[in-house]
Amino acid sequence: MNLVNSLNTDIERAVLKNAIEHDGKADLKSVINKILGSFPELRTSIKSLMGEINSYIERINSLTQEEQMDLAKEKYGDILVVEKKREEHHLPDLKNVRGKVVMRLAPSPSGPLHLGHSRMLILNDEYVKRYGGDLILRIEDTNPNNIYPQAYEMIQEDVRWLDVNFTKFIIQSERMEIYYGRAKELIEMGKAYICKCKVEDFKKDLIASRACPHRDLPTNLMLEQFEEIVNGEDRDISPVLVIKTDLHHPNPAVRDWIAFRVIETPHPHTGRKYRFYPLMNFSVAIDDHELRLTHVIRGMDHLNNTERQRYIFKYFRWEVPEYFHYGLINIGDAILSTTTMRKGIEAGEFVGWDDVRLATLLALRRRGYQKETFRKYWIDSGLNDVNSDFSWEIFNSMNRQFIDHGADRYFFIHNPVLVKIEGSPESIGKIPLYPNEPDRGFRQYSVESDQEFYLQKLDIKDLKKGETLRLKDLYNIQFNGEQWEYAGNDTSIRRKIIHWVKKDSPEFEVIKPDGTKDHGFIEERGVHTRGILQFERYSFVNKISDSYALYLHK
Repeated sequence: MNLVNSLNTDIERAVLKNAIEHDGKADLKSVINKILGSFPELRTSIKSLMGEINSYIERINSLTQEEQMDLAKEKYGDILVVEKKREEHHLPDLKNVRGKVVMRLAPSPSGPLHLGHSRMLILNDEYVKRYGGDLILRIEDTNPNNIYPQAYEMIQEDVRWLDVNFTKFIIQSERMEIYYGRAKELIEMGKAYICKCKVEDFKKDLIASRACPHRDLPTNLMLEQFEEIVNGEDRDISPVLVIKTDLHHPNPAVRDWIAFRVIETPHPHTGRKYRFYPLMNFSVAIDDHELRLTHVIRGMDHLNNTERQRYIFKYFRWEVPEYFHYGLINIGDAILSTTTMRKGIEAGEFVGWDDVRLATLLALRRRGYQKETFRKYWIDSGLNDVNSDFSWEIFNSMNRQFIDHGADRYFFIHNPVLVKIEGSPESIGKIPLYPNEPDRGFRQYSVESDQEFYLQKLDIKDLKKGETLRLKDLYNIQFNGEQWEYAGNDTSIRRKIIHWVKKDSPEFEVIKPDGTKDHGFIEERGVHTRGILQFERYSFVNKISDSYALYLHK
């Protein structure tokens, strides 16, 4: 083999290998570095080399991933033998584990759970599975102004769908008497007081490290005022219960903090039975002790809350759980605020909690994401205190691993152009449901002479006169400058392969994650299918009905 042939072979091999390793799209820079490593003398003719490599990249990137695999098996089987070594990911051990653990999931019932919640669910579940013990699902619903009543059930359904095994179910609004009892104990201990200052005055005092005028009033007066607020005898809505800390604490956010406030809104779960509600830092600290939590993993945004809650444990001389604060994850291109979602649903902007534009677990599940993908992603991401960005690319790649083999293949032509193939004979198109697995079956179509097809506009755009293409698993066609003609069925020469559907194919649409729709035509055999499948050279979809599917990912 001469140098030219050797170089061409190495270029094709390198481009093909790079494409297979990167979801069907080879990268010029990576291939150049590979070729120059084998042929360093070519550095003096880099421009010419780039042109040659680009021609191979253009040709191989135009193939489907299945076609790339077929080419590799035919000519370069060795590049498929050595699989990339997978890095094993393990969550670090929890500190100070003494036997079984007790951990918690603590969502607010403001709506169903979303992608961000799945991290908390899975990490806690993994640790309880590792060490044994209890995983408590605790609904933190002590703010009646921010409750979506159906969320109590929706949250449980979301948790079960992810195969997260909670062993106890707790609703905080059913524990109000416990919170009242502990609050009175703190008042009696001189560690809490009723404050009736204006909010702005209270904040100014804290910033200046000054004591609130109510801070050192007699304990019996504080207890009396507490009972009057709880019983509704004091109808003022401004009083709050404050936990004493250190007025000179270097962090103003940790100085005397509010533990209870008056809310007159009827509670969806308990009605008007209560009006003096604990804030999160109080109810969480009390419950974490009462429920015997051993370990708490939470985001870095809770560092101040942890410091506040430590005062409760200190005053009662309780053992403090082991805390770990993980780094925050920025999930771009995702609506995560349940308040925003709910307003959008009420205004008719979104069709519901499972709208494809949302990142609720309901919406992601409806699109076709698998529960195994969530678990793998968060375990592989690990547990550390570094902030990072969520990668949809990696998430989709993981999901592809779980759905690919089960997804039959079909043609969907969007942005279609109707063309007639002059001189084409009657033919049979026999297309496998899944590449290289004939046992899965075929889609078979009878094609008439001079058949009219819908082709993808981008596939035939800017073609040169005389250029030949191949209709996948059918025959070759050629553009003569004005019309398309039959060009035989020779497969010995590799040509760009494109997809097609017959003129009488049903109309179809795919709803995309941004709410827009791709309109086109689906092949007849795919009409009555349901579930996750792949539209070749388009994307994986979750097919909902005969007329539409939800876009999943490439």
